[in-house]
Amino acid sequence: MENISVNEGPPGAVGLEQDAALGLSPRAKFEILGAVLLGLFLGALDQTIVGPVLPRIVTDLHGADYYTWAVAIYLLTSTVSVPIYGKLSDLYGRKPLLIGGILLFLVGSALSGLSQQMWQLILFRGIQGLGAGSLFPIALAVIGDLFTPAERGKYQGLFGLVFGVAFLLGPGLGGLLTDRLSWHWIFYVNIPIGLIALVVIARLLPNTGRTGKAVRVDYLGVVTLIAGLVPILIGFTVAENGNWADPFVWGSIVIGLAFLVVFVMVESRAPEPIIPLHLFRNRTFSSSMVAIFFATFGFGAAIIFLPLYFQIVEHSTATESGYKLLPFLFGLILSSIVSGQIVSRTGRYKPIIVVGLVTLVVGLTLMTQLRADTSDLVLSIWMFIAGLGVGPTFAVFTIIVQNSVPFQELGTATSDLTLFRQIGTTIGISFAFTLFRNNLTWDLLRTELGKAGAPSQFLTAAPPPGFDPGQLTSVSGGGSGSGLTFIAQLPASVQNVVVHGFNDAFAIAISNSMWLGVAAGVIAVIASFFLHEIPLRTTLGAQAGGRPAEGATARAAFRPETARD
Repeated sequence: MENISVNEGPPGAVGLEQDAALGLSPRAKFEILGAVLLGLFLGALDQTIVGPVLPRIVTDLHGADYYTWAVAIYLLTSTVSVPIYGKLSDLYGRKPLLIGGILLFLVGSALSGLSQQMWQLILFRGIQGLGAGSLFPIALAVIGDLFTPAERGKYQGLFGLVFGVAFLLGPGLGGLLTDRLSWHWIFYVNIPIGLIALVVIARLLPNTGRTGKAVRVDYLGVVTLIAGLVPILIGFTVAENGNWADPFVWGSIVIGLAFLVVFVMVESRAPEPIIPLHLFRNRTFSSSMVAIFFATFGFGAAIIFLPLYFQIVEHSTATESGYKLLPFLFGLILSSIVSGQIVSRTGRYKPIIVVGLVTLVVGLTLMTQLRADTSDLVLSIWMFIAGLGVGPTFAVFTIIVQNSVPFQELGTATSDLTLFRQIGTTIGISFAFTLFRNNLTWDLLRTELGKAGAPSQFLTAAPPPGFDPGQLTSVSGGGSGSGLTFIAQLPASVQNVVVHGFNDAFAIAISNSMWLGVAAGVIAVIASFFLHEIPLRTTLGAQAGGRPAEGATARAAFRPETARD
């Protein structure tokens, strides 16, 4: 479809840069929606298909020393690029940015599949991440372009469904491809899916943006934002291994924070800032950022331990531990879809968010009671409750943010939400692992060994040779106590008792760490009370009957209707 300029046509005409859905039939809208969801499925599937197979890949490439960087580089590049994609999509349109992002992701996938050395895999996974940074925020922004805020709830919930399907298919598909063909095919499988999405998007999606108008890209903002986020994310990634005493960790974080201060100064003067600071004066927008940060902080701090629990305490394989998370997933999918439908039908979203976050806190609080003898049924109920609480954060926060900002800044606001979500998850995981390692001490283990009936000679005040707290979360040995090498030297009659005690200690350390997630969830609940419930707009872009404003004028002219508390 040909772009329509706002300066063309009769006075008061609305062009594509104000209304991306102008002239699209319902069928075309849903075809675009399907293609966008397919593109999003690429990123979601990649995360779930690679994780379980990564130990095999690292072994084949002889890169055990760089294991974490195969994951960290993808997270790093995708997180840093999110706000840049969002702003550029507001300036140049969703279509070229989304197509470019998918192409970059497919190139990174193909190169990752061709990797023969570990440094190649890390480099190409970084390229994948650069492409993946466009998928989530622009996909959400496209839905914001095509459907009014009052309609979006019907479709935003589909994003939770996409992640759910990817979670279901990923581990099994990755194992099947690796066993029947080779691990290289877990990257190649992205290519046909991505090509189908590209064809539909290129054929049907109209472009938005300031077509034909001069735009000024905030290059200095881009540089200072990258210089700020990269050291911080690297610092927290390194700290996940318990290296908080390492000067590199704190040095990286301090350097990153210093550059973020410079970034704020640059943005306050930039004509087209990457992250417009005026958005944070919007109470609904800023409350949403705080709430989503701490909600994902709490969620990431808790859910990261459940696979470890399944693998170490219950001796599950990586694939089995993934499928044992299905109750959480079902709760997430159900509440994501239902909450979106409720918001669309009632126009009310604040009660949904508050109830959802309170439910998350309840689920996490229940998980603080986790023990080695907790039944799978009970744990499944706890996970289902937590999933019910997480679901609305996928669907409803996007509606809230997009409804609270001018149409011209929809992509920027959506990408900011994604940025706060991803940073919250990263920092939450880092703090959670630190708290876990501080909990899982020899004193705790010795206490639980005594309760399990271990002989007194094994309950020494000092840790025995072979006790390595840094390896207690290792699953390479295929089961409990892989970090306790002294177990193999014990008499067979004592080994089972020691393993039982270790399982109890491990579960207690996990449950104690869950309180971090509870605390973060409570902060998210408090932040949600500061949301102003703005009635959902029933039009796209500019209001009918008036010429849409741009830039600063648009921001001044945008006045939401009276908010409901």
